[in-house]
Amino acid sequence: MKLHDEHKKFNWHIAKSQKFKCTRSELWNIISMPSNLELFHPFCEKNPISNWPGINSADTIHYYNGLKLERNFINWEDNIGYDLIIGTKNGEKSFVSWRIKEKDNISELTIAVYPYLNNRGSKITNFLPFFIIVRPSLGKYLNSVLQGLEFYSRTNKKVKKNQFGTHNFFSN
Repeated sequence: MKLHDEHKKFNWHIAKSQKFKCTRSELWNIISMPSNLELFHPFCEKNPISNWPGINSADTIHYYNGLKLERNFINWEDNIGYDLIIGTKNGEKSFVSWRIKEKDNISELTIAVYPYLNNRGSKITNFLPFFIIVRPSLGKYLNSVLQGLEFYSRTNKKVKKNQFGTHNFFSN
């Protein structure tokens, strides 16, 4: 599945991967169900959908700290992954890609985020803020989300608020 061209607007991205003891289709069934983030996202209070499934899907992430981000899906391929644009209703938008690979009934999910913050325009002026603040913060965030998904896929139990630690931007 080819990455949507939206990623070309950004200088850099942050990607994290996690292996799962399940098939690609089992993992896909979790990440493609409506309101899926409510099951495994440790900073998500609720995840209402406005359109589902497939391209043009849309939902909102309500974080425990009150932040609300809208996700609009611009690329969707069953059992492979999806691409989406995320941001506040009238604010800047970031690009996110979710991709699943499978080998010997072990699946691997990679989430890549192309954040808008300090990631457009001059690479010289954005380099230090991006690599000192944005990249480590989003890396911690993605690790928590992937740990939550691994926990849910293994136990079939919903993750608790801040189960893998808090985050300055997304939890309280």
